[in-house]
Amino acid sequence: MNYWLVKQEPTAYSWDDLVKDGATDWTGVRNFKARNHLSEMKKGDKVFFYHSVVGKEVVGIAQVSREAFPDPTDEKWIAVEIKPVKALKKPVGLDQIKANKALANIYLVRQPRFSVMPLTKDEFDEILSMSR
Repeated sequence: MNYWLVKQEPTAYSWDDLVKDGATDWTGVRNFKARNHLSEMKKGDKVFFYHSVVGKEVVGIAQVSREAFPDPTDEKWIAVEIKPVKALKKPVGLDQIKANKALANIYLVRQPRFSVMPLTKDEFDEILSMSR
């Protein structure tokens, strides 16, 4: 199993929208490195859902429910489908993540512009423990 973090502005599509919809195609990724991350996602992988711009916090756990397929918004790119698993008891803010030395090397801190990024199991577990 792999672990990921996806970012989305909650004013465009929020965690609550994902919960209401039950699943969504993760479309619109137009960065080659982020696209490569999408192509590596496997069904069942765990995914943190991060609200960017407004809130700047990890708010929930999703799961990859369909592996890479042509992005319906532009078939030269790819998308995956994700579905919600559960909301975090307490969102984990970017400031908390940056302050945690165990998370100093994650993409969210080093290369925050990516909308799809891998996490190690230890990094995923660390953020999860911060949400309790």
